[in-house]
Amino acid sequence: MIADPDLARAFETTWPAAEYAPAGGFLVGRGRGGGGRVSSARAARPGWTEADIARAEAIQRGWNERPMFRVADDDTALALALAAQGFRHGTPTAILAADCARLIALPVPPLTAFAIWPPLAMQRDIWNDGNVSAARQAVMERVALPKTALLGRVQDRAAGAAFVALDGPVAMIHAIEVVPALRRQGVAGWLIRTAAAWAEAQGATRLALAVGRANTGARAVYDRLGFAELGGYGYWSKD
Repeated sequence: MIADPDLARAFETTWPAAEYAPAGGFLVGRGRGGGGRVSSARAARPGWTEADIARAEAIQRGWNERPMFRVADDDTALALALAAQGFRHGTPTAILAADCARLIALPVPPLTAFAIWPPLAMQRDIWNDGNVSAARQAVMERVALPKTALLGRVQDRAAGAAFVALDGPVAMIHAIEVVPALRRQGVAGWLIRTAAAWAEAQGATRLALAVGRANTGARAVYDRLGFAELGGYGYWSKD
């Protein structure tokens, strides 16, 4: 899914599942409602078998979670094996990264974005009103690495929130939400640049994120900021 080992590690460690269980060649995450990334099984080593798929599914059903696998775009063998067992593909996602130095070349205007931990009530309100439920916010609490929450402001109002954590030279930004009435005013860009500045101060050199391929508006913002695609994946699930 991600050839770069530093990015691959940060992708997993900055947004961790509540627990993990091995299933042959797969590692199964228990998400507890925290979204697909933490609630899916992924190939952890070569040599998985079709029986391992069944083992992973049994673990997920034992947790009362939907059977789901996270599969790299280029992993045709696993995609075909899952399709044969009744799994369906969805939510194609791209993984992007940019150099922190490039992102912070344009300074963030004063009083526009801040790094704050723990999150303020206004940040949680923005997440709750968007697509970042309490279960997803619980993922942030589990991160045992340098981390912070971000608050964006515009028109003297709280306008956006995000979360960023780092593992070594790579930081990942997650849970970017902008108040609908205050979109298209640069808030997301300032949040990302603030994340890059915070990450660089912690010793990271790159900032990465995941974005659904259907989210063309967000992808356009990231492209303008200089992010490049380094990998992709999709979810294979069944009822």
